[in-house]
Amino acid sequence: MLQTKSVHSPIEPGDGLRLLVARFRGRGLPADRYDVWMANLGPSERLLKSVLASKITWKEFARRYRDELFAPAATDAANATIKNHGQKFTLRLIAKLAEKQNVTLLCHCAEHATQCHRFLLQDLIAREGG
Repeated sequence: MLQTKSVHSPIEPGDGLRLLVARFRGRGLPADRYDVWMANLGPSERLLKSVLASKITWKEFARRYRDELFAPAATDAANATIKNHGQKFTLRLIAKLAEKQNVTLLCHCAEHATQCHRFLLQDLIAREGG
């Protein structure tokens, strides 16, 4: 099962594999709050600052975040046939793991935040893995 929560929320046995999916780990955040830090799944610093400063709408943030996740890697230019297509394979791996065990996507946003990239990521993982 794939779920989300704040990295600051209580750790529970049902969390399973805890993935911190934020660009920044957070100053003073103990490493035992998560199992794996996957900064590559967090929004870019520029994008995050834009939405936090209300320079772009949540809808625009969601579109740009998805574009960032699926942007080809620099190494793709050197490959004629096999392309990475950004984080597509990482999303598929997380989806497969979530079929076999609990996986929790963590972010620094409050537990009850409604506009957090972890929900967008959860949806993208569900679609890529299915």
